[in-house]
Amino acid sequence: MSGLGRRQVDAEQILAEARKALFVMFGFVALVWAVQLANWSSGYALSRDHGIAPGDIGTLPDVFASSLLHWNWAHIEANSGPLFVFGFLAAYRGVARFLGLSVLVMVTSGLAEWVFGDETHRTVGASGLVYGFFAYVVVRGLFDRHLIDTLIGVVMAASYAYILTTAVPGTPGVSWLGHLGGLIGGVAGAWLFRDRGRDRARAGDRKPTPGPALPAARPAGNPRAALYKELDDLGLL
Repeated sequence: MSGLGRRQVDAEQILAEARKALFVMFGFVALVWAVQLANWSSGYALSRDHGIAPGDIGTLPDVFASSLLHWNWAHIEANSGPLFVFGFLAAYRGVARFLGLSVLVMVTSGLAEWVFGDETHRTVGASGLVYGFFAYVVVRGLFDRHLIDTLIGVVMAASYAYILTTAVPGTPGVSWLGHLGGLIGGVAGAWLFRDRGRDRARAGDRKPTPGPALPAARPAGNPRAALYKELDDLGLL
């Protein structure tokens, strides 16, 4: 496939993934609210039974279930908006990658609470995911060397930097350990799920061509070929 064709396909794939990301986040937030309704109707028995209990081996699987549970309506309302926004921004370049990131953040956030948390309290809430998606969005562009994602990360960091104050000790009633674990998982996910295909493509473009150097030819066939190449070099495609 020609470079122009590859870039056109890349742009179409991004739009397709963005549409899927929108549906995925609508579905995920709807699931969280459906679980909340069931939890509320049972007097929050689900939160008591499936919250993370630090040091209790039997509750280790709850690092996943606890992310869907909340203690009250105010709790879920506070998490839902950031969860949707950061989740969409984390997912719009690849839903499969986003699902892997979600599992990773659930594990790092849950384990931080399970290992270091207060043994007298059970912890639930999607805030670990919120912090993980936030960290991923902020640093992803740097690892992918993608201009648009880097700019999105700068805007998100500047707009929501205040939430980092609840990822350190000092805020009463907040599971700061889960928040910190989510941040760690988000940064780790940005590294683990970085776009290696872009690196390989650019390495191939830099590979020397045998034989004498020839004058550069003008893009043939499509007058936008040069534009697509410039946009790709800037990390816009």
